[in-house]
Amino acid sequence: MQDRNKTIKHYLLASDFDQTLSFNDSGCVLSELLGIPAETFTTRTTELSRLNLVQQGGELAYLLLHDPEYRSQVRREHLVQAGQRIRLKQNIGALFRLLDSGIDGYHFDFYVISAAPEEVIQSALSGIIPSDHIFGTRFRYDDSGQIAGIERVTAGYGKVAVLDQLQVLHGVSQDRIVYVGDGSSDVHVMLHVNRRDGFTIAVSEARYVTQIAKRTILSDDALSVIIPILEQILGWDSNQIRGLFEKQGFLIQEWDKVRTDWLTIRHSVADLPLLGTEYLNVSPA
Repeated sequence: MQDRNKTIKHYLLASDFDQTLSFNDSGCVLSELLGIPAETFTTRTTELSRLNLVQQGGELAYLLLHDPEYRSQVRREHLVQAGQRIRLKQNIGALFRLLDSGIDGYHFDFYVISAAPEEVIQSALSGIIPSDHIFGTRFRYDDSGQIAGIERVTAGYGKVAVLDQLQVLHGVSQDRIVYVGDGSSDVHVMLHVNRRDGFTIAVSEARYVTQIAKRTILSDDALSVIIPILEQILGWDSNQIRGLFEKQGFLIQEWDKVRTDWLTIRHSVADLPLLGTEYLNVSPA
């Protein structure tokens, strides 16, 4: 084992959960389970975001603890049931195995760090990702099973704190950290990783994330995030990457590289009194 450790490069890879490894928002799924319209959840979380009452990503935790409609209904078993209803992206287990031992000379310790309730994530990923590799928002419960308090909220800087703890645990250098995310709750941790020469990957087209992430990749398959890692960290070309996928029993059917430029164009200030204010969003076809 000692000789093996000398020849293998160790990395730490952390991923968000909602809409990164899944297609759903945990809050919407939980709301529908309780008979609360998803639109109600969206409206309330949007208002919380607007008022800046909680860190971005922590809105569901706030509702579960403080909103009467949610607090009165939700028990731990409801969080577990919601996790069972989450629609996951394909091949998360294959991604975990590939990162663990499928790339010669490299090992990636894979963790999930998300603002979603820990019970939801563990339930959704049961049998796929070990529970001790999952860090979500953690609640305290009273004797009736009702949420009594919060022990940890892994949103915003909360994600940074967990990631730093994992870095110390595994003894990896800061430039060997990879983070994968999709939304506003990932901004702080992505900036943190980038500042320390790590690698960040966005899996959505949300501008506040794609402008920060070093690479963006869009796919319904969780295995897709391995591609920018192989390209940027290992320096592989497309033929090597396709060969690895085929060795693992997968075939890359479509792989399009597209650069998107976001611009806002308006009339000059001199023209504004005559023409009014006109904005045109332009992006390449």
